[in-house]
Amino acid sequence: MTTTTISTSQLTDLAAGVRTAIDQHADWHGTAQLVAEQLRRHLPTPDVLTAEQRLGSDETYQSHTLHVEPDGSFSIIALVWRPGQLTRIHDHVTWCVFGVIQGVEHEDLYDADLRLIGQSDNHAGDVSGFAPPGDIHRVNNTSDTTAISIHIYGTDVTRIGSSARRYYN
Repeated sequence: MTTTTISTSQLTDLAAGVRTAIDQHADWHGTAQLVAEQLRRHLPTPDVLTAEQRLGSDETYQSHTLHVEPDGSFSIIALVWRPGQLTRIHDHVTWCVFGVIQGVEHEDLYDADLRLIGQSDNHAGDVSGFAPPGDIHRVNNTSDTTAISIHIYGTDVTRIGSSARRYYN
């Protein structure tokens, strides 16, 4: 995971909005919805990343830390997906909100028995939020162009190393 040093009003406004949402002290599902509202209002553009970061990597999707709240209450991460790149099936340690800022990301949703229960194609501008339990999914870029998304997690993922709680086969 790389850390970007681009400082933009896009990130300042988004981080302030996330703070406002968290300060409402809702449960995880409520917080995810409140943060999703803020991400819809303050969804950054792809230039929140450098041109080099927007290229991604041939090996796997790339993660770039855009902001970590000093108290560790949330992280804003950009993910860059080249065509065909995907995550393993996983769930999360906390609530998560994501918004697509370029391209299309396909998401498969699973129940606790790993039965496929839903699928969606998330296009630029789409925002979604969720929280455990019920957050088992896999994300991949099924298009022929690079996709970029912004993910906000309810923890400092740079400290814990990953937003994933478990990976499934």
